[in-house]
Amino acid sequence: MSYLQHFNLSEQPFRLTPDPDFIYWSKQHARAKAYMESTIWLADGFVIITGEIGSGKTTMLQSFLSELDDSVVYAMVSQTQLTATEFLQAVLTEFGFKPFDKRKVELLDMLNMFLIEQYSNGKKVVLIVDEAQNLSRKVLEEIRMISGIETHKEKVLRIILTGQPELRDKLDAPSLKQLVQRVRLRFHLNALDARETQEYIEHRLTIGGHEKKDIFTDECFEIIHRYSGGVPRLINTLCDTALLCAFADEKHCVEAADVMAAVDELNWEEHYSDTGVYEKLQQVERRLPTEALVTKIEVRSDGEIVAEHAFPLGRVIVGRSPDNEIYIRSKFVSRHHAQLVSDDSGCVIEDLNSTNGVFLGERQVKKYRLRDGDVITLGVHELVYRDLRLTGQERDASIEDQLDDSDDAEDQESEEMDSAVS
Repeated sequence: MSYLQHFNLSEQPFRLTPDPDFIYWSKQHARAKAYMESTIWLADGFVIITGEIGSGKTTMLQSFLSELDDSVVYAMVSQTQLTATEFLQAVLTEFGFKPFDKRKVELLDMLNMFLIEQYSNGKKVVLIVDEAQNLSRKVLEEIRMISGIETHKEKVLRIILTGQPELRDKLDAPSLKQLVQRVRLRFHLNALDARETQEYIEHRLTIGGHEKKDIFTDECFEIIHRYSGGVPRLINTLCDTALLCAFADEKHCVEAADVMAAVDELNWEEHYSDTGVYEKLQQVERRLPTEALVTKIEVRSDGEIVAEHAFPLGRVIVGRSPDNEIYIRSKFVSRHHAQLVSDDSGCVIEDLNSTNGVFLGERQVKKYRLRDGDVITLGVHELVYRDLRLTGQERDASIEDQLDDSDDAEDQESEEMDSAVS
């Protein structure tokens, strides 16, 4: 029996990948979304939303974007460690241009003409910048300048900046006073309180297919809030691990002892704002029944293994954002860089339109079915794929096949060189 069947669930309720279908609208999340929506009907809309890692900003953004109608044209920029020129190129690329051979003055002219054209066609244009805490002062100044683009009647670009709490500190700098004066609304997402934490858990279980409120006993909720601090992503991690602990013991409800067992598994301490528990999230390995695991990924840097992950059938995301199942903290890795899909035939890796691409050796691949032992390169990191379903003999055969393929490729390359010389 699988994890989901055991608890009468139709889908995993506490996965870390953002999913708008599972979003819980606390009062503050609903308020933050209302502020974002206000940019649509306010011609000079400029909104800043901040929150801790894992507070639900990305999921909320996805929900907001999914509800925009055809009258709204938007660009979303998530790669924010850019120069001012690179930032303008990124914005124009999101709007469908190919601006990489243009000078800054030409980029500004392209953007200005595009905004005026959209306004003339009755369209509203929104620029969303995620992870905005990484923006340099020069890029923030550039955002201030483009926010002032206007017709003779009104401004034509709405702007939403979202980011971690460091963004608040950066905006309070005297050098950015003019930018802050243009901001209509600022809002900070705090963690959920104890009541909201319980409602959040029960909401996700309901969306996951279990409508009865009987999986977690009442005493669990206080413990979960105490150790997660009410941070949604940490709640997901702790609840998922607690469910697995109960599943391993063949229990049909999670008790306080199961939550504490999960705390021990995760090596967490009671949460408060500066415990560093947010950083621990990237080290969390969600424990799954051994027989369910089919894919193992070793993450290497400079030849050293820095992390190992094992997964069941299904999809996992690799990227720079901590909400990914495989989290790689590197400027060369995109926020959501690639996905791994494990099925009955093995595992497929697919590039999610990353900035720096996915490589198998020297060859860039968009979508590729992996073989045991394949080494995939993302920036300066390597992912080594292992199929946990292979026996030792099958693994040896797979390695021999790869060596044969490598020899064939070398022979072909040699023949092509001989032909060129002759």
